[in-house]
Amino acid sequence: MIVLGVDPGLTRCGVGVVKSHTYQKLEMVGVGVIRTSTELTLEYRLLELERELHSWIESTRPDVIAVERVFSQLNVKTAMATAQAAGVALLIAARAGIPVAMHTPTEVKAAVTGSGRADKKQVALMVQNILGLESIPKPVDSTDALALAICHLWRGTGDSRIADALVKEKARLKALAR
Repeated sequence: MIVLGVDPGLTRCGVGVVKSHTYQKLEMVGVGVIRTSTELTLEYRLLELERELHSWIESTRPDVIAVERVFSQLNVKTAMATAQAAGVALLIAARAGIPVAMHTPTEVKAAVTGSGRADKKQVALMVQNILGLESIPKPVDSTDALALAICHLWRGTGDSRIADALVKEKARLKALAR
């Protein structure tokens, strides 16, 4: 399975692609940051983000796109820009017919480090260790995107299997009740 992690942002949007060979063997396929100029108007920044994300999707062909769920930030302006960038990622995924998974920062930290309260440095070190990288990808947005992809491979696929099993069990029980 190949997962494209997206750490949404309008100025810097982290992207990281991780391939799962087995549950324990993960490989970084690609990592980067999409930057948009603050001199452009909002609609053109979103258009640039859309073009770049589309390019990542075409070149890596992910099975799933994992996006950080925007849940709360003190700065409303920053939260809005982050949500708008996330919306672009969701739209592109829907248009391409690629499933989307959304994970909160706490879920990502817990999946990657074992603690939902881990700091950015702990997450970065674990991403480096899990993927066997020589150095930590910079800036932090790219590391966060890889962490999102890892989180989905470790947590999201399990959640999907549980949901599928529940649907099958309900159908089985319904058939037995007839």
